[in-house]
Amino acid sequence: MASRRVYLTYSDKTLTEPLIYQMGHKFAVVTNIRGATISKDIGLVALEVEGDEGEISDSLAWLESSGVKVEPIEKNVIE
Repeated sequence: MASRRVYLTYSDKTLTEPLIYQMGHKFAVVTNIRGATISKDIGLVALEVEGDEGEISDSLAWLESSGVKVEPIEKNVIE
């Protein structure tokens, strides 16, 4: 099983959408929110995603197509 850690940046347009929940149902991945900061204008989430590498890639591409900025976290930043 592969694992990736990413930062998600939500805009005010995507902030209220349950996208991490939806991602866990659309794709065979397990999500673990490692940290988050939310305001009325922006949301920043540190997310760990586990599963098959192809499913992880597809799920993160889906998040980006939904309007969320996805950036990799360097190893051991949030352990």
